[in-house]
Parts: sequence; C-alpha cells; structure tokens
Amino acid sequence: MILNKDTSKKTAELLLQIKAIKLNPNDPFHWASGWKSPIYCDNRVTLSYPPVRVFLKQEIAKIVENKYGKPDVIAGVATGAIAIGILVAQELGVPFIYVRPEPKKHGRKNQIEGYLEKGQNVVVIEDLISTGKSSLNAVEALKESDAVVKGMVAIFSYGFDIATENFKEKNVELTTLSNYENLLEQALDSNYISEKELITLQEWRSNPSIWKQ
Repeated sequence: MILNKDTSKKTAELLLQIKAIKLNPNDPFHWASGWKSPIYCDNRVTLSYPPVRVFLKQEIAKIVENKYGKPDVIAGVATGAIAIGILVAQELGVPFIYVRPEPKKHGRKNQIEGYLEKGQNVVVIEDLISTGKSSLNAVEALKESDAVVKGMVAIFSYGFDIATENFKEKNVELTTLSNYENLLEQALDSNYISEKELITLQEWRSNPSIWKQ
C-alpha cells in the first residue's frame, strides 16, 4: 500500500528525473530473470543526488514513525537498501543492522550484520519490491533471530500480484513511497510517455512474464 498520493507522485517524478527509473517501451530491457521489460529501476542512483536522498530518507522515516512508532532497530536488506536504511536509522536516531541474502560462508557466518537483541522491534527497509521473495527472506532471517518485525517500507514497488500474495502469505505489512500505477500517471502528466506508450506499459504490467514487445 501507499499512504499518500502526492508523495507517491513526487517520488515517481524524482526517480524519473534522475533516471533511477527508466521507461523504454519501444526498446525493452532484459532482466536477469529472462523477462523483457519496458521499465528498469535502480534506486541506488538516488544516493548520488543529495536532495533526492534527503526526501526519501525523511518520507520513509515519517511512515515508519507514524505507523509503528520509533522502532528499536532499522534493518536494511542487502545490498540495495543498506544505504537508504542507514539514512532512515540516522533520521530516527535508532540502531541499524542489515540482512544478507544468506549467511556468510566464513568467519562468524552471519546473515544479520550488526547488533540485534531478542525481542527487539524492527522495521525493514527495502529499495525495490518485485516478487518480494528476497525481501521476505530477510524478514524470515530476522524472525528466526527472535526479532519482532513490525513491517516493511520500500521506495518503489512494481505492484505484481505475486508480491501481494507473498506478503499476505507471510503476514508482513508492506508500505511503499510509490508504485507502478502512480509512476505511469506521473510519467503521462509530465509528457515523459505518450498515451500509446502508456498502453504498452500497462500491458506489460498485466502479465510481465509472457509480455512481448
């Protein structure tokens, strides 16, 4: 879910301006999954633009505090959400940890890096939600360490049905600053895309795994 339409469109506007999100329905990108896609999102680009990263940090921190109060710990999902997670933790004045996709194969073999006590309230920060699998993997690792995961806040979500189902199945509340629907609305309003391109982008969203440009 998103909490605020104005914030969602402003987030989309900024991501398009700095090319953290690129829309190219006429010359699709190829994802690692094998999907052809008219959109590519790399929110790590936001870190190179101080006004944008400050906006994201402040908006995510507001969501966290309004929905959950001040958590004991903020957790970032490695690697994409480590930096934005640290910024949010700093804004809230709370400790930060991050969660690897799997335990290290050497040393202490940690999957969770940083100090976490059993029973602490944790809010997880993500940069991007596609299917939600890697994000929920991080949640599972935190729960196995006896953390109390209050919810997750992400910058952007493609809004795939499979992600909605996955989060519902794991009973994890997800809030995002922006999503695909509001991105397309903002892109059209700002003449970033045409009405014809909008139709193509909507068709991809309805069934991305078999979409053909």
